[in-house]
Formats: sequence, C-alpha cells, structure tokens
Amino acid sequence: MFTARQQESLKSFQSFVGGNTFTTQDLSNFDYKRENVVHPGFLCNSDYRVKRGEYRFPDNIISDQSSTCDIHRIDEPVLQERAAEVPAAAVNLMMVTDVEKMVPEKFEGFVPWGHFRDIKNIIKSKIFYPMFITGLSGNGKTLSVSQACAELNRECVRVNVTIETDEDDLIGGFRLVDGETKFNLGPVAQAMEKGAVLLLDEIDLASNKIMCLQPVLEGNGIYIKKINRYIKPAPGFTVIATANTKGKGSDDGRFIGTNILNEAFLERFPVTMEQPYPATATEKKIVLGSMEKYGKVDSEFADRLVTWAEVIRKSYFDGAVDELISTRRLDHIVKAFAIFKDRMKAIELCVNRFDEDTKASFMDLYSKVDEDVKIPMGLEEVSEENESEVPF
Repeated sequence: MFTARQQESLKSFQSFVGGNTFTTQDLSNFDYKRENVVHPGFLCNSDYRVKRGEYRFPDNIISDQSSTCDIHRIDEPVLQERAAEVPAAAVNLMMVTDVEKMVPEKFEGFVPWGHFRDIKNIIKSKIFYPMFITGLSGNGKTLSVSQACAELNRECVRVNVTIETDEDDLIGGFRLVDGETKFNLGPVAQAMEKGAVLLLDEIDLASNKIMCLQPVLEGNGIYIKKINRYIKPAPGFTVIATANTKGKGSDDGRFIGTNILNEAFLERFPVTMEQPYPATATEKKIVLGSMEKYGKVDSEFADRLVTWAEVIRKSYFDGAVDELISTRRLDHIVKAFAIFKDRMKAIELCVNRFDEDTKASFMDLYSKVDEDVKIPMGLEEVSEENESEVPF
C-alpha cells in the first residue's frame, strides 16, 4: 500500500532507473528534489530485497491515501527510535546546529612528520577517501589531521569516540532546549552537509553501534527517519579515523578499553596509515619549537631529551621495558621546565604517571644522558636495584 506521493515517487524513480530492479547507488543518484517527489527509500525493505544492496520494484502499485510513510529499512543508517515515540505536541523540528565554522587553529611551531603530506594531499584533493590512521599514543595522529585542515583552511568536525557513542550522538536526536523538544543534528550529519573533514578520534574504543556509519564510509547519504530528511554528502566531505590499534584489540593490554572492530567496517577504509614517532632530527625541531612557544629555550636540554626518549623507545620495541616516552610527553616536560626552570624536576613530575620502578629507571637513564643533573633523593636506591634489570 502506497500513498499518492509515494506512488508518484515510485513511478519517477522507476523511470529514472529504467529496469525492474534498483541498487542503493541508484537511490543516491536519484535527484528526488528536482523531480519534486519524496525520497523513494520506502522501497528498501525486506519485501523487495533481491540481495545485498539490490531491490526489485513492487509488481502492483496500490494507492492508499490514508496510509503513512513507514520506512522499515534503507541501505543508509537510520536512527532506531521512531519519531512517533516523541509526543507530536512536544516536538519542534527546528534543526539545532552546534557545529559552527570549525577550521582548526594553526599550531605554533608545528613540524610535519610521518604521513602528514599524504594526509594533506588527500584532504586537499576533496575526493572522498576514508583514512584509518593508527599508531602509539602521543605521536601526532590527531594533530597531523587538524594541522592539515588548518593549512588548507578546511573545516574539521572532530568526534571523540567512546564505547557509549551511538547513532544518537553521531547522526542526531531529540534534545530538550529551553523547555522545547528540538532535533539536534549530529556531528556526522553536519560534517556531511558542510563538506567538512570528519575526524573520528579513538575509533577503536567504539562498540558495534559505530556500524551505523557503514553507508557514510561508502560515500552515500543518510536518511534520518525521525525528521524525514535525507542528507547527501557535500563535495569535499571525507572521513578520517585515528586509533592506537588497527581495530583488532590490544594484545598486550596496553590500550585497555580498545575493541575489536567489525571487519566489514574496517574494510571500508581504503588506506591504513601507520604513524611512527618522529626521527631524531625532526623530534629535536619539535622540542625546540615547544621551548620557543613556552619561552624557555635550552638547545642542550632538547638534545638530551630526544636522545633519552629514543633509547627508551628502542628498549620498548625490543621488549625490555613496558613503557615509553612519547613526543607528547616530551612536550609536557618542556612545559614543566618552562615553569620550574629545573630539568630533573620537570622530568620527575612528568614520569610520575609510571610505576615506581619504571619511573626510577627512566630518571636514572636521564642522569646518564645528562651528567649535569642528579637523581632526586629517595630514587637513587630504587634505580640501583633495577639497574641490572633494564638493559639501557
């Protein structure tokens, strides 16, 4: 049973396709607004499904003026709650858009490394080409994306993903605003409309609820059933995901909370980039840039910090230690040094997050790299006990 408007849409869409079956790509290509008809997504349900992504047109078209549009399935992610679940009298279908112009600010002293040029080239092309960027914590994955957007003057909508993130957070949902129920368009939908870069940060923390983004990762539009609105991605829209793992979970338990992502979801990212820590010369430029930013430049200290971090990382990758010093932590140390004007105090404060043995070992190593400093009282005994255990 179809309404008169649905019947008009069906005839127009079938004429556009020119056959007895259609695909989800046909739905995306059909300009229903130009034809002045409703979107034919109501045809995408199990009654007409031929196979994955393909449907047949109904044999008989029966008009029912009293029936209402009830779209059970469309090969686009839809919000699971029905609009009817919200009392009609209380619903104000005004769009509440809280993602304004979001071109990231340029980071003073930013030094590109790793896949920065590749990321920038993809964003610059304005071709829809989802990227999955993986790498250890604090090595500039998110920063590279934001700075590429900043240099290109491109809007970047960042979503910090957690295990609780769901369709309502991503696509949109009803919110109570000033005593009125309004529909809040989610960051994914807004990024699509703006033709912005959608940054899904820490994607490997997500649950299977993230599967609602499948059609988005294919470059298709999304149908929001609650407000009967179909959103197509504007030119320039693309998706970039960052993660500490490759979506296969954390084998060593280092990144607790990361999940194994659905293979079909991961397969929709054409490229995976493994972001490394910067080379020694590059990292020194980064550290010196941070020192200039915080107003306390010490080239000798920068040299020794980078050497210290490099030795620790080598030990980590060799399996000798369980922790490492990230580029981000070096920046923390530089900031502490600008505040306290004391090398060893800056290091101690910033390695306090590690267990006592690791902390003592790291500080002992630094005292060997920098002979001008001394290990604080109380840590000397611990470092001596562990000296033979850590092959620095």
